[in-house]
Amino acid sequence: MITVDLHTHTRFFHAFSGPTSYDPVGARLLVAFAQWRGLDAVAVTNHDYYSCLDIDTRGVTLIPGVEVSTSAGHMLVIGPDPPTRTTPGALTPEETIDIAHARDCAAIVAHPFRNSVVRDLDLPFDAYEVNGKRSVPIDQIQQLSEADDTPLIGGSDAHYPFEVGRAYTRVDTEKSTPKAVAEAIRNGRTDYRLNESFPLQLLRQLYQRVHRLKGHVDA
Repeated sequence: MITVDLHTHTRFFHAFSGPTSYDPVGARLLVAFAQWRGLDAVAVTNHDYYSCLDIDTRGVTLIPGVEVSTSAGHMLVIGPDPPTRTTPGALTPEETIDIAHARDCAAIVAHPFRNSVVRDLDLPFDAYEVNGKRSVPIDQIQQLSEADDTPLIGGSDAHYPFEVGRAYTRVDTEKSTPKAVAEAIRNGRTDYRLNESFPLQLLRQLYQRVHRLKGHVDA
């Protein structure tokens, strides 16, 4: 059994398309906080691009990934060979799943109730995400999972490194390789966990208010 944060970013803001020269710096910070929180691995899932990062990971495995801006909302593609670049809004969720599975990756619905209608589609998603920003009550996500028997995973959605590990996943595999992690997700061998420390609870409440003010949260 290993612990993995399956949704992280190397940069603070969405405004710049990547890769950027800051990405290796952000990745090192992600690794440092992952190590501090006792995680075995982190998936780096920048928006619509993946780049190989040659850094000292201090024993923490970096899982390749990309957060795809599909035509219906965001999806995570995680595994050994994610696409290096996707065009926002160009891929449908179905196409994203096909690409993920063709590349031995897992296809996950990111923050299913935030600025997304992907959850309404009858497609073979590998998992729904319990997002660290938690814009909706946890039981709402659990009901979604139970309705179509789709597993749950946890990801912090960290844009700031200190957010790493506020939601993470226990993955039933002995290896922390990208292929082993993706295979375990596809087979439902996952269990999400939440870090409910007081500072992170306050941060989550702040995100909830911001997302609701922006109209990004669906009932």
